[in-house]
Amino acid sequence: MTDRYAVIGNPIEQSKSPFIHMAFAQVTGQDIDYSKVLGPLGGFAAAVDTFRAAGGKGMNVTAPFKLDAFAYATDLAPSAKMAGAVNALKFEADRVYAENFDGVGLVRDVVHNLGCPLRGQRVLILGAGGATRGALLPFLAEQPSQLVVVNRTLSKAQELAQLAEQHQPGRVPVQGLGYDQLQGQQFDVVFNATSASLTAELPPLPASVFAPGALAYELAYGKGLTPFLKLAQQAGVTRLADGVGMLAEQAAEAFVWWRGVRPDTSAVIAQLTVPLI
Repeated sequence: MTDRYAVIGNPIEQSKSPFIHMAFAQVTGQDIDYSKVLGPLGGFAAAVDTFRAAGGKGMNVTAPFKLDAFAYATDLAPSAKMAGAVNALKFEADRVYAENFDGVGLVRDVVHNLGCPLRGQRVLILGAGGATRGALLPFLAEQPSQLVVVNRTLSKAQELAQLAEQHQPGRVPVQGLGYDQLQGQQFDVVFNATSASLTAELPPLPASVFAPGALAYELAYGKGLTPFLKLAQQAGVTRLADGVGMLAEQAAEAFVWWRGVRPDTSAVIAQLTVPLI
């Protein structure tokens, strides 16, 4: 019997999730159907109830419903609690299990696909929103030598740094800084987790933060050479990446959670990759 899954969001037409999951199903021999659900604003719970009543087994959750999914779930994984948001649901009888795979997907892309270990590295994250919050635990698990969160609003960066410290007191030095405090510091891996690239803007980042041989990683995907990546390139950075691998890897995490088998992501990443030019 074919098991049903879906992605819910508003808007939803742009979602690549059906393509990704059906590709995963094909290479793993899983019998599933995967669709898109346009959730009415203010009507998330009713839309999910309808999908579950029709036999749905699980859902991916995209904007603007990640907080709604957090409230809807009965069982929150530590990743979801830390992120304060949910991007995957699994339905079993009256239970709704919730995960947030964005952070672990990001780390898997960087470490496994890009061959860039984070252990012992100086890591800088731009932005203190949900993406950064969700990535904190996976980043800390890799044991970088230093983790810095930078944000236009200093208090938000400091809040995330304190949250990280609570989960691993003293093991990895974590700081929350303002952009003006980055002068004189260099990092081996720099992540842009702000929304600036969605509007072709550039965070107020000094080009000097990129250490020799650094990786510049743009969490947005399909935007080509964003202002952040251009800044890195102009600073001499040759290792540039966008979030297409993160997109595929977080989907793979949900797939293995639902189906018990891990798909290879390389073909999907290759098909979705937009040249960084």
